[in-house]
Amino acid sequence: MGLLSFSDPVKPDAAQAIADFAAAGVTVRMITGDARPVAAHIAGELGLDPAAVLTGGELEALDDAGLARRVTEVRVFCETTPGHKERIIRALSTAGETVGYMGDGINDTLALHAADVGISVKGAADVAAESASIVMLENDLHSLLDGMRAGRRTFANTMKYIQMTTSANFGNMISMAIASLVLPFLPLLAPQILVINLLTDVPAMTIGTDLVDDRQLAHPQRWDMALIRNYMIVFGLVSSLFDIIIFMILRLGFRAAEAEFQSTWFLASILTEVFVLFSLRTRGPIWRSRPSRMLVLLSASVVAITFIIVGSPLGGLLSLAIPPVALMWLVLGITVAYVGLCEVVKVPFWRAVRRSAGGAS
Repeated sequence: MGLLSFSDPVKPDAAQAIADFAAAGVTVRMITGDARPVAAHIAGELGLDPAAVLTGGELEALDDAGLARRVTEVRVFCETTPGHKERIIRALSTAGETVGYMGDGINDTLALHAADVGISVKGAADVAAESASIVMLENDLHSLLDGMRAGRRTFANTMKYIQMTTSANFGNMISMAIASLVLPFLPLLAPQILVINLLTDVPAMTIGTDLVDDRQLAHPQRWDMALIRNYMIVFGLVSSLFDIIIFMILRLGFRAAEAEFQSTWFLASILTEVFVLFSLRTRGPIWRSRPSRMLVLLSASVVAITFIIVGSPLGGLLSLAIPPVALMWLVLGITVAYVGLCEVVKVPFWRAVRRSAGGAS
């Protein structure tokens, strides 16, 4: 008679991957059918708390409400059945968690269906792969972590684009309405507005591939309509404030006629919207966040094209006149002041957002 011992050791980099997930704001839990001593030993090797364990028998003694209260404190679930796994996933969802579940066996099917994101791997059982939202081609937790970071980067850039475009459009709407009420002529002609939109959209389109600050990648983000609304109002009003300042200086200070007024506001509209991108694309100080090369290149190109249009015969096609040097200096000063005020306003705005998020959690 003999005794055979089988060992299925954890991967050498698994513990580090779990630590990296924790640093990224993701809580890793282990669900297994193994006995408690085995599960606790593996949890210790992975860096999970081996004391925070719940067995299948203990789970059955809890009703759904009790499990939802207890589940967030547990890091290891052992001696579980497929039905237990599904209950755990649903309890985490009830507790307000966004849940991803990774499994490759037939007994993982129910949990894969119940999770917000079901994850399987190449070579998994067919039914598990069909039940998963994502099938990884590499059986490596770091690949999953890289994919999660890429998703956060895409989401952050999407939010940046939405916030900046909604605030710019909101501000322009207010400015155009005010200008139309107080001016004896149109503040901008239709072709001029179209060219402004075309040129300012060029650098804005590169926001989707822009670099994202590490601070934003460090924690999960959620779709927040209240944030978009508040951002639109605050920074849209800042934009309108500077438009009104330009209107007052042009009409009261320079007594600008129609063509001169339109040319100056045409130039100011493009320069302010292009340069403020570099401020609003980051939640921190503008000088601490590096933009993508494409954003810098296209922004510089748009600025150059704008000056060429305004300062050459091409402007005549849009009924633009060459503004006096004094007005060009005015536009540059307004642009610097606008970006500077946005830098100042960002600080309390994002502090309030963080405080609100902390209170909500």
